[in-house]
Amino acid sequence: MAKPTKDEIRELASNRQARRDYEIEDTFEAGMVLLGTEVKSCRLGRVQLKDAYARPQGDKVVLYKLHIAHYTHASVDANHDPERPRTLLLKAHEIRRLIGKSERAGYTLIPLRVYLKGAWIKVELALARGRSTHEKR
Repeated sequence: MAKPTKDEIRELASNRQARRDYEIEDTFEAGMVLLGTEVKSCRLGRVQLKDAYARPQGDKVVLYKLHIAHYTHASVDANHDPERPRTLLLKAHEIRRLIGKSERAGYTLIPLRVYLKGAWIKVELALARGRSTHEKR
């Protein structure tokens, strides 16, 4: 088996329903601050994005309700909380831009997918506006 290249991307989870429920205006790539057991569980593909969303909090952006399942080979006390808030790693100018755009009426930050890029676990974050129920086509 060939060694994966630096830019090889492997999708771990995707939020396909978000593209139907939201009108995507802009996307950003961000890293996540994760614990060791979360990284191991993510690499096994045990990530769920269904109800996840992000919010700016001061000078950082925090991802809520991203479910990363417990790592099965870790002890009970060494495991993580599956739905703890996770800080996203973005550049300062990107955070300022997101804060300005997300404070407008009707806009929200939602994760579209979580993927493995080289050795790093990344999240694709979208600035989106909700669609009404009759516009979903």
